[in-house]
Amino acid sequence: MLVPLPSRLHERSGHFVLAQDTALRVMPGAEAAADLLRSTVSPSTGLPLPARSDGRITLTLDPALSGLGPEGYGVTISRQAVLLRAATPDGLRHGVQTLRQLLPPPALSATPVRGVPWELPCVEITDRPRFPWRGAMLDVARHFMPIAFLHRFVDLLALHKLNVLHLHLTDDQGWRMPVPGWPALTATGAWRPRSRLGRRTGGLWDERPHGGSYTRAELTGLVAHAAARGVTVVPEIEMPGHARAALAAYPHLGNDPGRELPIWTDWGVCDTVLGVHDEALAFCRDVLTEVMDVFPSRHVHIGGDECPATDWETGEQARRRARELGLPDAAALRGWFLRQIADFLIAHGRTPVTWDEAEEGALPPEVMTMPWRTTGHARAAVARGHRVVATPIRHTYLDYAPTDDPDALGHPGAVTLQDVIGWDPAPAAEYGADASAVLGAQAQLWTELMPTPAHVEYLAFPRLAALAEVAWRAPGAVHERGPRSFDARLVRHGARLDALGVHHRTPPA
Repeated sequence: MLVPLPSRLHERSGHFVLAQDTALRVMPGAEAAADLLRSTVSPSTGLPLPARSDGRITLTLDPALSGLGPEGYGVTISRQAVLLRAATPDGLRHGVQTLRQLLPPPALSATPVRGVPWELPCVEITDRPRFPWRGAMLDVARHFMPIAFLHRFVDLLALHKLNVLHLHLTDDQGWRMPVPGWPALTATGAWRPRSRLGRRTGGLWDERPHGGSYTRAELTGLVAHAAARGVTVVPEIEMPGHARAALAAYPHLGNDPGRELPIWTDWGVCDTVLGVHDEALAFCRDVLTEVMDVFPSRHVHIGGDECPATDWETGEQARRRARELGLPDAAALRGWFLRQIADFLIAHGRTPVTWDEAEEGALPPEVMTMPWRTTGHARAAVARGHRVVATPIRHTYLDYAPTDDPDALGHPGAVTLQDVIGWDPAPAAEYGADASAVLGAQAQLWTELMPTPAHVEYLAFPRLAALAEVAWRAPGAVHERGPRSFDARLVRHGARLDALGVHHRTPPA
């Protein structure tokens, strides 16, 4: 059974059997979806799935099907034929992922599999998502992740009909994106001499240097790979806090021009932040200009969270700026700083995104908010006129351990599978008519305790599958019982993750 479960699914008797001569009938506009189906199914099944006018698997793009919405699709499978239809290419892509899940799990393998009958069960499906934003944030600043893994992670998102990869590219511990004119960002800011091992309370260190950065070509290649799968890559450049890696590369961007600081090697919140002088703002604009050139995403995340004011309170340059602006104190510089950056992005046709603390600075209503602390912060942001993507720590932070076991991987204070699947990102009782301001939901994978892709996968799954279910389905629908319950479907889904080679935790029976 599928994850997420479609809006409407009627099971019929029988199967459609795929054979060496099975062909695709590809209607105009459906070529990309056909390529996606072929490229993901042929390696394991050995089926060439050529395009022919008499093909029995039809993929059709029909704008008249607008009732399915911008991401909806329909699938009809009989013993004689398969019909996949949608009003948009994104809808067709989601339908392709449904066909992949309907095949036997070995079809998801990256290598040829023999002796499996490749069959699709006869079903009739009409499906569309609840939210337009269904995402996962991956932090590649704390621990660098190879570009090949980012491609794989995109593939896993697409399989679960998640459509946003929020890529956290910079932080105190590392800067991962090259910027013309600022070569030290990756030459210096991408590498730290050592890393803390485990949680912040531990006293162990890995004394090996850690780091890495992506080339421009790698990032544009990732964007293209994701787009072909209906996934948008949303970049995040943290500012004005979480900026120690940038300041290690260019000390003059800070609040004490004569102070040189190494890149930060610890976890948590560093109290070194960007300065508020003109050159620091010009640097941010340079960076964001390159970001907008590499990432066509409408949304650009600028952080704004966890920004201690210590640097500004002790720096004469910052105190002077606060006095000139008539601000009540140096802490108010954060809101002023972020407004300058938000206005810059808005002027360039982009939508700025911040974590919820940034909204305390009275940012323009065009800024989208990710409220991570409590649902109360989400409602407050909506009341101020902002659209939000729900990211509450107690339901979406997958860097927290999946159980209360003190030896479990992840931060203490479990976020369990039930914490995710039992959550409603926009309960009508709380939001009422304002529920439409909640654009969706997103999982967070901060990588302090995830040094490798295997660690990321283990903490992501199966909880990320639960997040996909919550973000796709109507309120209350995730609580079905019996063979269509999420728990029951997760058993079969585990076989799919096994076929994909995903490191995942098997939930208790």
